[in-house]
Amino acid sequence: MSTIDRLSQSDAAAWTEELIACLEIGKLLTSTRNHKKIFEHIMQCGSKIIKAQHWSLLIKDEETGNLNFEIVVGADKTLYDPIVLGPKEGIAPYVAHTGKPMFVPDVSKEPMFNRKVDLKTGFITQSIVCIPLSIRGKVMGVIEIVNIKDMDFFSTKNYPILSILADYAAIAIDNSRYMAKIKKISITDEYTGLTNARFMHDFLDDHFRINQGKDIGIAAIFMDMDNFKTIVDKHGHMDGSELLKKIGCTIKTCLSDGDLLIKYGGDEYIILLPGRNNMDAFTLSKTISEKLINTVYHINTNDQVRVTACFGVASCPENAKEKKDLLIAADNALFKAKITKKNSIGLA
Repeated sequence: MSTIDRLSQSDAAAWTEELIACLEIGKLLTSTRNHKKIFEHIMQCGSKIIKAQHWSLLIKDEETGNLNFEIVVGADKTLYDPIVLGPKEGIAPYVAHTGKPMFVPDVSKEPMFNRKVDLKTGFITQSIVCIPLSIRGKVMGVIEIVNIKDMDFFSTKNYPILSILADYAAIAIDNSRYMAKIKKISITDEYTGLTNARFMHDFLDDHFRINQGKDIGIAAIFMDMDNFKTIVDKHGHMDGSELLKKIGCTIKTCLSDGDLLIKYGGDEYIILLPGRNNMDAFTLSKTISEKLINTVYHINTNDQVRVTACFGVASCPENAKEKKDLLIAADNALFKAKITKKNSIGLA
């Protein structure tokens, strides 16, 4: 006799529904990188199987340990968006810290219960089940179920499927963070920590695609350090890379919100100025040039250096209509500046 034959008809239906839910989530994990979609599917499946008033999936911040509401089922998500739970603010943070689940049939008898969320949302919590989302011994977040209709039935029948759903959610979070780290590495210069040429091309592709047919310009500044090879020959590549990082910090102090600094290659930088024109870019180039001249950089503990740079300025739509033409125009302007004299600015 099969397992389903031994079950009651209602139990068999529930068992089948749980199995299908697990299979669907498993397929999602292997077919999509959209972790939000996976979370939503996990929570929707869980809420169908386990009857409760309110479900939440909270993700743990890797640096602070705070919990943030990622998915909310059974309530208005906008009420929860500004709420952050600190490491000691209630049952969910405790579970996230210890990695141990908690079943609380009556929160009025639980000293650890914190009414912060109820006070901010108007919700009335009576009971809580909180399950850690763990993978390889690390807690990624928690699933919190509030006001379960039948706590005894949940404990004996529903908890195993919830544990599986929690494992799936933990895998999804881990995959999401891994992909985010890979993406960050792919668009980051390893020596300066600035975004790199890959990021620049992706940004410009998006800019020209999104703003096609619109009167929204963008300016580009190509920047090349003067005589930087002399510094590298004297102090070595390691100190040269550290100096380029410091120069990047100097440049960033001159930028406004929305301006983008890219480490392009060697001792070159590119600055993108969305919504700006040639005159804006020329003025900024002068500001950066003056800032560099007036900054003393320390190499090791003994040597001090000052640096200068040449700049090439171009913008869209003044000098170009497409990404390729914008970059060529700025590069040509830089070349014009470099053959004129050190510490100069060329205009397309």
